[in-house]
Amino acid sequence: MSTPYPFTAIVGQDDLRLGLLLNAVSPAVGGVLVRGEKGTAKSTAVRALAALMPEVAVVPGCRFSCDPVSPDPACPDGPHAEAAGVSRAARTVELPVGASEDRLVGALDIERALSEGVKAFEPGLLADAHRGILYVDEVNLLHDHLVDLLLDAAAMGASYVEREGVSVRHAARFLLVGTMNPEEGELRPQLLDRFGLTVEVAASRDTDERVEVVRRRLAYDDDPEGFAARWAEEESALRRRIADARALLPRVVLGDGVLRQIAATCAAFEVDGMRADIVMARTATALAAWAGREEVTADDVRQAALLALPHRRRRNPFDAPGLDEDKLDQTLDEAGPQDDNDDDDRPDPDPDGGGNDDGGGGGGVPPQADGDRTPPQGQGGEDGDTPSQAPEGAPDAPGRSTGAEQQPVASAEPFRTKMLSVPGLGEGAAGRRSRARTEHGRTTGARRPQGSLTKLHLAATVQAAAPHQRARGRAGRGLVVRRDDLRQATREGREGNLVLFVVDASGSMAARQRMSAVKGAVLSLLLDAYQRRDKVGLVTFRGKEAEVALPPTSSVDAAAARLESLPTGGRTPLAAGLLKAHDVLRVERLRDPSRRPLLVLVTDGRATGGPEPVALAGRAARLHRSEGTASVVVDCESGYVRLGLAGELARELGGTAVTLDELRADSIAGLVKDVTAAGRAA
Repeated sequence: MSTPYPFTAIVGQDDLRLGLLLNAVSPAVGGVLVRGEKGTAKSTAVRALAALMPEVAVVPGCRFSCDPVSPDPACPDGPHAEAAGVSRAARTVELPVGASEDRLVGALDIERALSEGVKAFEPGLLADAHRGILYVDEVNLLHDHLVDLLLDAAAMGASYVEREGVSVRHAARFLLVGTMNPEEGELRPQLLDRFGLTVEVAASRDTDERVEVVRRRLAYDDDPEGFAARWAEEESALRRRIADARALLPRVVLGDGVLRQIAATCAAFEVDGMRADIVMARTATALAAWAGREEVTADDVRQAALLALPHRRRRNPFDAPGLDEDKLDQTLDEAGPQDDNDDDDRPDPDPDGGGNDDGGGGGGVPPQADGDRTPPQGQGGEDGDTPSQAPEGAPDAPGRSTGAEQQPVASAEPFRTKMLSVPGLGEGAAGRRSRARTEHGRTTGARRPQGSLTKLHLAATVQAAAPHQRARGRAGRGLVVRRDDLRQATREGREGNLVLFVVDASGSMAARQRMSAVKGAVLSLLLDAYQRRDKVGLVTFRGKEAEVALPPTSSVDAAAARLESLPTGGRTPLAAGLLKAHDVLRVERLRDPSRRPLLVLVTDGRATGGPEPVALAGRAARLHRSEGTASVVVDCESGYVRLGLAGELARELGGTAVTLDELRADSIAGLVKDVTAAGRAA
């Protein structure tokens, strides 16, 4: 086993180290989520923490690490007779991103369960991590159902396996640590809330600190054991401090005044539910124990808020976690003990006139802001409008919108979109968009297992084994089952797709300020892709060429940022946009052949520039159709007189066309409401 990098040798990253140490002192805090760019010692710190954890006493031979002093009465390996325990180091168990459900929670020996009626259970990673550390690198890339199982076990302290009439329960209490790079996609807000603390890490910009990081890393790589020996004394001291803080923790007092500050802080920042209050209380108590105090102070509450609240303030999926520290200080001051004699001497916590209601401090606001929004269609233009604006009610002339590049405009308010899906039945990654054969969902049939059995179809298995019972010499009550009899259940659920946006950014789209509405529509579709767990990509075309503004990624946030900075102007190289999209999809089919694409073309259907632009665009569209790419054309044409070019393009693609109004999920409901109101008025 390789020598781990010493925890005390990590340079900087104070919040990261504090979050991990507080969980080591009090695992009830609920784990920590480490967010940050690559190469910031996230994994190094987690693996180094294991060497600082106190040893655990376990029942000899127990696969579930039962405590010999108080063994789990429901342990599958129990009941345990009284015996002296053995000590071992706390484990650090890593959960791979590609792990299966059986690998996480454990698997049953179905053959023995059917033939012998015994609960032959093979423990999973949750059992291995009991009383240790469970580390999930790139937790944001873990399948949703695995994250749900993981966080449920962390919250309940136990893992339950209910499958094919066989029930197993075992203790699963562990320190949960997840790391992620936000550039690769975010966790859902409801999953973020299940982590006790979150810390943001970034590489230092201080030259001396960066030099020291490199110096220590090179020294460690040259001689890991010698490097660890030089830090052994500091490691021992930190290990003793963790043990002392654990011993002090039960004696720490959480006073009513401090508890009021915690409640007031959570209310002021409008966090959902009560989990934040509980986590803050436990974190503040652990901070006091870590400092060697028996009473929680206001400073402990402030530090606990900075660790426990930022990730719980996300309202919009594109919001970044953050906390307004000025507002935090003001709230703590107002909720703290009041002294009438000192009112005149107390400094103003916010000399500028109050905190920022939206949380500020990196808490994030949606990409669109009311103050920046451009006027709606038909309400006049700005100085930067193209000179080709047509009169109200007239169609946009193809040759009149080739003006110079304009500055980016803000998007309109996003809305809930209609469901867009890929037809047919896929086999891609789990998600929420299109129908697919998945490991989870409703059972639709049975087949012979290909590889290891994961989901038993009990009726089909019994039916396959029944005709052979006499030949197999069945004598007792048990069914004689062979491996060839086992049948895998086929299930149908939903998959995530690759949604490739191809956006027309030419001058014709800038006419009459349509680009603001177009950006609002694409932003709405991005929100929908986020909720349905899709990968997204962005291709734009204008002037003479098309470009990949964002290669396919799981980070919908990055796509929204690229969209906001998208300028407009120039001619409309529609064919170039479609051909660039074809190249992107061709590469992605090689990388991830099971993920089916959905092409979303946002355009008014015009094609200008170059020889025969319309015919060339048609040939490019038919190329997508020949490869079976599902497509949707969002028709951005406006005005009383429409040319219908987007509809013709949709037919060439073999897809469907929807207008911006039809894209709204509530468009039909709104129409019914208006008709009903008109009827009552009559």
